[in-house]
Amino acid sequence: MKPISYIGRAATVAVLALACGLSGAATPARAGGRSTAQDGIALSNSYAGNGWRQQMLKMWNGAAGYATHHHIIARTKVVNSNNSATQQASQIADLTLQGWKAIVIDAASPTALNGVIAQACAAHIVVVVFDSLATAPCAYKVAYNYVSMGEMEANYVAKRLGGKGNVLEVRGIAGTSVDHDIHEGIVKGFAKYPAIKLVGSVHGNWTQSIAQKEVAGLLPSLPPVQAVVTQGGDGYGTYAAFKAAGRPTPLIIMGNRQDELALWQKLASAPGGYQTFSLSSAPGVSSIAFWVAQQILAGAKVPHTVNVPLLVIRQNELAAWLKAVPAGGVSTPLYSQKWTEELIAANLSGKAPPASPIPTGMP
Repeated sequence: MKPISYIGRAATVAVLALACGLSGAATPARAGGRSTAQDGIALSNSYAGNGWRQQMLKMWNGAAGYATHHHIIARTKVVNSNNSATQQASQIADLTLQGWKAIVIDAASPTALNGVIAQACAAHIVVVVFDSLATAPCAYKVAYNYVSMGEMEANYVAKRLGGKGNVLEVRGIAGTSVDHDIHEGIVKGFAKYPAIKLVGSVHGNWTQSIAQKEVAGLLPSLPPVQAVVTQGGDGYGTYAAFKAAGRPTPLIIMGNRQDELALWQKLASAPGGYQTFSLSSAPGVSSIAFWVAQQILAGAKVPHTVNVPLLVIRQNELAAWLKAVPAGGVSTPLYSQKWTEELIAANLSGKAPPASPIPTGMP
């Protein structure tokens, strides 16, 4: 996929009219006391090779396009590094030299970018990391609690299996903070259930085709598997691998992708039914990160870490979400400046975050 930069003016109007209508009208560029109308905000993205990341980029372009169209910021840019921390570090260094006021980063590594991030901060550039985080102390963080995601999966599976059974783990991209944290939560959750055995682990890279290939390659060496814990974008591929191998369909935790939700509905409607749940981060978190950067530039009070709730889909919500997510899409809202301001305020006060906007498909 080629790097995505500013989307066309006509497309911007259509995309972000939708965002404004669903999530609340934008507030002025001077929201924190300083105008950001002359500022530029760039995105450094480590990877664009799956549906989640591609939709994340569309959401970024939605928020950034709206902001430029309404003169909240002057310009935006996106660069992608093909999952190379070295290339991403070089791109961030270039963005620093180009004089961007803020750089938002979905990182290839928790630590490999810390040096170049420190250089950007030293140049008085606002740095915001989100999704797959870097640990540089100067960077603001828009964070999901991925450890809790792993624990939620482990606890659900253990209760469904009665505390005993064999579990396969499908992980994400090796070396990222997301993969590390979800795995940590899964191990922590299952530690309370000694009769639950993690009998295998593969890296599916949050991509259905890769997950299917990796699971298929491991299955011949595994004992019967009762459940699969995942990280999102791998539930359908995992199911396909079990089916091709002639194995019974295990309990699979889904990851909010449309193909996973459709599979879940199909299995649930078959004789005997099928129960699971689905959870993941939302690709729209990129729009939150964009607005967090804009608010910092505007001089608003923003906590160093802005916590974002995971998007969880339960059995009774499945039909509604399927209506909202287009084929090939990922369940997500598009978050507005106003919603993000409310999220920031909730983080500052310790109160519950605002309700998620109505789910929408991508334009």
